[in-house]
Amino acid sequence: MSQTFVMIKPDAWSRGLVGEIISRFENKGFGFVNMRVHCMTDVDAEELYKEHKGKSFYDRLIQFTAGKPVVVMIVARRDAVKTARRLAGPVDPEEQLPGTIRGDYACGQLHENLIHTSDSDESFRRESAIFFPQAEIQ
Repeated sequence: MSQTFVMIKPDAWSRGLVGEIISRFENKGFGFVNMRVHCMTDVDAEELYKEHKGKSFYDRLIQFTAGKPVVVMIVARRDAVKTARRLAGPVDPEEQLPGTIRGDYACGQLHENLIHTSDSDESFRRESAIFFPQAEIQ
């Protein structure tokens, strides 16, 4: 059993898709280790997305998430990182396929793509520590 970090973004929150996205994870066999609603701060957003600093979309991404409600989760199952990424679907609007969360619900914006999932075990440990500093990470 492995774990990964997932964040349901403000666009999913405002469109009423939080329950649907959580259901997708439940239906795929994920267990929920930790979950809560969180109001993103500038510091949270900058830390979460620090690897994108300097890229053309960075400032829009920070502005899009900071000060808004999100749902942050640590989820678990076999191959958690890989499976969560596949379930979320590609970030690029031109590559989003039906059957994925982004393919079924995203509205074609690079930074407004409903969900963030860690891309590696290392990212999971770093990202989850931002929102769950007291959690026991496996």
